[in-house]
Amino acid sequence: MSAPLTPEADTAVLDIAQRHGLSRDAVVSMLVAVNAGGGTMAQFSIPELGGSGQWMRGGMTMVGNMFDNALKARVDTLCNELAQLLATMTVFPPAAAPTGGFASNNWWPTEFGSPSSSGGQNHVRYAIFPAARRLAINIDGVVRIFDTGEHNIGGVQQQQGTAYGLVTFTSQFGTFDVSSLQELGTQPGDAPATGGHPEPAPAFSAPEPQVPQPQTAQPQASESPAPLSPTGSDDSAGIISAIESLAGLHQRGILSDEEFVAKKAELLGRL
Repeated sequence: MSAPLTPEADTAVLDIAQRHGLSRDAVVSMLVAVNAGGGTMAQFSIPELGGSGQWMRGGMTMVGNMFDNALKARVDTLCNELAQLLATMTVFPPAAAPTGGFASNNWWPTEFGSPSSSGGQNHVRYAIFPAARRLAINIDGVVRIFDTGEHNIGGVQQQQGTAYGLVTFTSQFGTFDVSSLQELGTQPGDAPATGGHPEPAPAFSAPEPQVPQPQTAQPQASESPAPLSPTGSDDSAGIISAIESLAGLHQRGILSDEEFVAKKAELLGRL
């Protein structure tokens, strides 16, 4: 089922679909993916665009056939146009919210709008708000609010084996947890059913440092270098390792000369 659109956005999507020779559903699927990536990145699986792929504004575009440069250019043009659409008009109808501080069926503050992604496991729940640059974490009814800064969160992981679970996120800067973000405060929320009395929310701690590794090839998806760790004073080794991974992909013919030079320059700029 396609995501609901405002009448103005639906007219724009139909026009974009006609100009790009795509179905409305394909354009809406990509629109949802670009919106989930905060307008700067997208992960998608659309048969009309070669299956699975990834897009990052100003960066690399990857499609199922890594040598199909025409398809890469088509995806890049489409995603940039959809990002502009998201920035210039209301695309998705706002969710109805009650007058209180929290939505009736949700635990996050209503002033952030609708999250691009939300979920949870055991005692921990999360909600991501790219437009507001906010991340909400609910631990046994205590909602902690964080400023996501320049992170465009595209993935969430939760480790097992601890009392609360440790939530980590991935963005264009790599994998990180909330200990690297600025906490803006806490608010009371509804607690998940635990069968007992809630314990105080523990302080988040950073996960063990991870050495970036090249990603293994997935069906219908091209290989890409490992994500970088969040920017900081000790990320030089991670950046150098990522450049070495890029060089390996370039030698194997997976990255073109232009893609390798552009990405290498971007990484060197972060040193």
